[in-house]
Amino acid sequence: MTEEARQVHIYTDGACDPNPGPGGWGAVLVYGPQTKEISGAEPHTTNNRMELTAAIEALRLLKRPCNVVLHTDSQYLRRGITEWLPAWQAKGWRKADGKPVENVELWQELLRQAQRHHITWEWIRGHRGDPLNERADRLAKNARATLPLETRIKRPKGHGSRAD
Repeated sequence: MTEEARQVHIYTDGACDPNPGPGGWGAVLVYGPQTKEISGAEPHTTNNRMELTAAIEALRLLKRPCNVVLHTDSQYLRRGITEWLPAWQAKGWRKADGKPVENVELWQELLRQAQRHHITWEWIRGHRGDPLNERADRLAKNARATLPLETRIKRPKGHGSRAD
């Protein structure tokens, strides 16, 4: 990483309601005075997948190596990339209990994107007034709301979507 590497702050969030169910992700990228917002949604997903996707898509936007501070309210994302990942890789993408790592394809893509940059992974408490974290949350929820209504309707437990 050169001294000229850009300093970028990224705020990410995922939203899924119900979980699993329809979900959205959002990210806010800040480089000096410039801000870029991105988001997306999937009809059948989990909150953890949306958290990972937000980070992946934000890092993917960076065209050259950067010094990144990635702010997330997801302990799954922060601890996964900073603590658990080396052990998962050493065990062939298996957890300590021998079970396969969930979302392995997303973790592998996050690792590919992260290797291009110098990243500090910062955990922030969600929904506590940080304006850019709150904005990422709104982007994720708004993206989820763009999905067709039938994918967003909450059904009581025991009432599947199959026809009787």
